[in-house]
Amino acid sequence: MSGHGTPIPMTSHRSGPLSGVADVPGDKSISHRSLILGALSVGETVITGLLEGEDVLDTAKAMRAFGAEVTRDAAGVWHVHGVGVGGFAEPGHVIDCGNSGTGVRLIMGAMATSPITSTFTGDASLNKRPMARVTDPLALFGAQAVGRSGGRLPMTIVGAAEPVPVRYVVPVPSAQVKSAVLLAGLNAPGQTVVIEREATRDHTERMLAGFGAEITTEDTDEGRVITLTGQPELRAQAIVVPRDPSSAAFPVCAALIVPGSDVLVPNIGLNPTRAGLFATLREMGADLSYENLREEGGEPVADLRARFSPDLKGIEVPPERAASMIDEYPVLSVVAAYATGETVMRGVKELRVKESDRIEAMAAGLRAGGVEVEDGPDWWIVQGRGHGHVPGGQTCASHLDHRIAMSFLVMGMASTAPVQVDDASPIATSFPIFESLMAQLGADIRRD
Repeated sequence: MSGHGTPIPMTSHRSGPLSGVADVPGDKSISHRSLILGALSVGETVITGLLEGEDVLDTAKAMRAFGAEVTRDAAGVWHVHGVGVGGFAEPGHVIDCGNSGTGVRLIMGAMATSPITSTFTGDASLNKRPMARVTDPLALFGAQAVGRSGGRLPMTIVGAAEPVPVRYVVPVPSAQVKSAVLLAGLNAPGQTVVIEREATRDHTERMLAGFGAEITTEDTDEGRVITLTGQPELRAQAIVVPRDPSSAAFPVCAALIVPGSDVLVPNIGLNPTRAGLFATLREMGADLSYENLREEGGEPVADLRARFSPDLKGIEVPPERAASMIDEYPVLSVVAAYATGETVMRGVKELRVKESDRIEAMAAGLRAGGVEVEDGPDWWIVQGRGHGHVPGGQTCASHLDHRIAMSFLVMGMASTAPVQVDDASPIATSFPIFESLMAQLGADIRRD
């Protein structure tokens, strides 16, 4: 599958029971950060289980362009020989980050406090996404950004020749913005402070500490205060990437709505800043269980078992949980269609500026498939029809968004009529084995 080529229409048909082991890819967030921090370290970082989707591969190419040596051996293990904090070289070409908002924003942060210039671009979807949320705080360090109107890519970043540390209050919950500021703070003297009113995924803080940075986190009346001491010498690490909970969401949610299903997803990352979906599904009555709970590389992991759950109930998802499951709301809305009662999702305006306007995309597709949806600027409500009563039969636009495409393919596995997605090629950006993995479990997804 390719996220940058000819459209690939797919249709999902009603499936028999899904069963087996779902070996989903490595965590995308941790994969991006492993490559970037490896490139900013001294020595060789060895990464096992890296997600080899297009988003992460684009980040690997970018790290090579900034001077790091990045290779993959025959066993699928990645090796990053870093250049150290402040050691990035100026790239000789435009950095293409494909579809990845995480990749481009983190890389901008990592280079913004070095005296180099770099131009960034992406695919049609990424080039529509706002970058000012990152370039505004980077300007406080002394970096300059010039892009298209609305702060959009293509964009050139001129790194600060004499960076200064900053104290920054993140205006909206965003792990990407927080991480970009912390990465920029690595090459600024003194202490850079980031304050989050709502906690977001903390992989960057955990990994910075693992690589030897001096970083502290404190919960205060002001919010979550993260303090990073600049200009450390980061030490290369051996990293085992846990499997991605955002990717696991799709086989897990499919198992919950397809009768007779029993699916095991091993080695799933259960970082509390990422596991909001699983808590929400359990509150809806999902048959989800954790097996073999343990810790690997500073991250909590477990094997997750999901079984068919015919009596799902709609709930109101706590708004404060949004940051821990922001990427999972599209597929949650599909599960909500198979529940009884309404599922209310609030505090989710971030969904409107993802790879697509995910609220609009999901609402339109669900309505076309016979499901009643209400939506507003930062909320939406799905009226559940209950198991066996979701009509389907629609064709959905993916809007170049991998999670929209996968969500509607999950919907078709239990709807009365098949569900078609106009272009499933973007799935390759995060979950390149989605098609084959779901087929192994028993799903009936066909290329048109």
